[in-house]
Amino acid sequence: MAYLVKTPWWLRRVFYQHLTWKMPVKNKPAVYITFDDGPHPTITPFVLDELKKHNAKATFFCIGNNVSRYKSTYDTTIAEGHTTGNHTYNHLNGWFTKTEHYLKNIKQAAQHIEGHIFRPPYGKVKRSQANRLMLQKPAWRIYMWDVLSGDFDTEITPEQCLANVLENIEPGSIVVFHDSEKAWSRMSYALPKVLEYCSQQGWEMKALPKH
Repeated sequence: MAYLVKTPWWLRRVFYQHLTWKMPVKNKPAVYITFDDGPHPTITPFVLDELKKHNAKATFFCIGNNVSRYKSTYDTTIAEGHTTGNHTYNHLNGWFTKTEHYLKNIKQAAQHIEGHIFRPPYGKVKRSQANRLMLQKPAWRIYMWDVLSGDFDTEITPEQCLANVLENIEPGSIVVFHDSEKAWSRMSYALPKVLEYCSQQGWEMKALPKH
């Protein structure tokens, strides 16, 4: 499976510079752990418990259909102080979806998900789709990532997933994990160790801004 673990600066600048790939580093260094594809009735609670151990806040980019199915898990995520974002209603690939249908699907998901931030599934969004989202009122903020854990990749080991993060994370990084069954064996191994590492570095673990 081909993908970039560390998003290179030239990709951010040349193709999608108007999207948010990394956060600015301020006086107190911070990193931004994110989770895609939830909520899940057992995996998301595991993630919430691990975050709580380190007083960490995170951002969950949720699939609207999953929120409608597991509303209590979603409500717990909000209640524990985490931020949620839109990940479409049906996990659509923007490259292969007509813009009007894509925007309609995001709007459908927004009926179930708090906030006005968005991450495209697979990281695949057409310029026309991104532009339309950012021109809406209120405008959507589109978050991509700086570090991809690869927890979705069934061909790597949990140890490799951990190394993907630890070898690339730095203050300002937006890191992607998944609270999904496909990612479980790798995410559940790597996440606790990543949180411990960030705590040891003295980095604050923050949720992404809602706008």
